[in-house]
Amino acid sequence: MVKPVVVRNLHGQVVQELGRLIVGGEIAPGENLPREELLAERMKVSRTALREAMKVLSAKGLIESRQKTGTRVRKTVYWNQLDADVLAWRCASMPTDDFVEKLVEMREVIEPAAAAAAARRRTGEQMLRIEEAYAAMAAAASLDAWTEADLAFHEAVLHGTHNELMVSLFSVIETALGSYFQLSASSAGDFRYSLPHHKKVMDAIRRRQPEVAREAMQKMVADSRSNIRRHARDRAAAKA
Repeated sequence: MVKPVVVRNLHGQVVQELGRLIVGGEIAPGENLPREELLAERMKVSRTALREAMKVLSAKGLIESRQKTGTRVRKTVYWNQLDADVLAWRCASMPTDDFVEKLVEMREVIEPAAAAAAARRRTGEQMLRIEEAYAAMAAAASLDAWTEADLAFHEAVLHGTHNELMVSLFSVIETALGSYFQLSASSAGDFRYSLPHHKKVMDAIRRRQPEVAREAMQKMVADSRSNIRRHARDRAAAKA
């Protein structure tokens, strides 16, 4: 579930087009972009609009410009991987096993700790948000509805931590997690297969049991990882 990018100006359109080409691998790291006048002509924009777009892509760490060598794509290690656009462009080329594995690692670090913190600190109103998201998951009749509710559940848990850094991080990686949740659910025979895991997390937070909440979230993430890996193996076997 990748959120659509709203583009309101010409150079923004150039940013989106070039960004997708770079992050999608069609313009590889180390490869030079065409000269400014040629690229502007090819993209049917003014050189002014192109320069503005290049500034944005440079700020995201995707490209660098040098006087003698021109503009080239930087190695991925220099990309701002938590930039909302960069994440959206990566998700647009999902699923890639490497990217999914890194998302799982991020979840393993953040979400069990968040569940434990929410069990200690959540308010009654925040508990209600978690319960409402869970009810929406249980009632979901489609994969998209499930994914939206799943995302709301995890967001509500993070708000329950009262840790603004965790909440801010979630807002940054929301697009990537939405794609991950959809991939995980679509890899299962029943997209609601993980509902019991979510209930255990919810119940532990309601009862203010931090370690139980942490363990339940760890099991949820591990189960999701196993499900996606199994799906990847099945795909590979089918192609063989």
